[in-house]
Amino acid sequence: MNNGILKKSRAINKILQKIAGNPVDFFEMASVLSMNLECGVFIVGRRGQIIGYAFNASDGCTDIDNLISHAERFPESFNQDLIYIQETKTNVVLDEGRKCIFNVSDDSSCMCSSRIWSIVPVFGGARRIGTLIITRATQNFSDEDIVLAEYGAIVVANEVMRMRAERIEEDARKKASVQIAIATLSYSEKEAIDHILAELDGNEGLLVASRIADKVELLDLL
Repeated sequence: MNNGILKKSRAINKILQKIAGNPVDFFEMASVLSMNLECGVFIVGRRGQIIGYAFNASDGCTDIDNLISHAERFPESFNQDLIYIQETKTNVVLDEGRKCIFNVSDDSSCMCSSRIWSIVPVFGGARRIGTLIITRATQNFSDEDIVLAEYGAIVVANEVMRMRAERIEEDARKKASVQIAIATLSYSEKEAIDHILAELDGNEGLLVASRIADKVELLDLL
């Protein structure tokens, strides 16, 4: 194996070792990919939100860098184009004459169509969960670059799926706790809770216990 690929893949591996169950920093992940591939990197969620990005020091884009802090996501039309891509596309250019992908004013100096783009879909199982985008001003991406980008996409997919699994487990624990608490209630206590919840207007509100008790004849219980 080429020593360059091995060294760069180990740099990506260090991200996994550092995470070790902690919340993943996709901006750090993008920064590592950007440094090793010498390009701009976007990690994009399924709905177009930018969850991480970084630019190589010698190949930055001032316009996009300034806009991302406000936009936080790609335009819907651009993201739809990304979602339709089901396999890696390398060294592509956008529509000739196209300016910034964030649809800024025509006087913007950003010319996206003059840049080289490679787009790597991110899948979790059979489900599309995001997109990894790498871009350079002029130089094409080599096969070695694409191998590393696809490896980076796998790392992104693993972390997104891990985060989803942890969220599902947390929701399941909360539901189980509620079910256990409900199981310990007597019939009359459950009936009282049903009446209290019925009196709420939405998820929160002001209740007067004595009025509810009078209404349902549960004064002694309340």
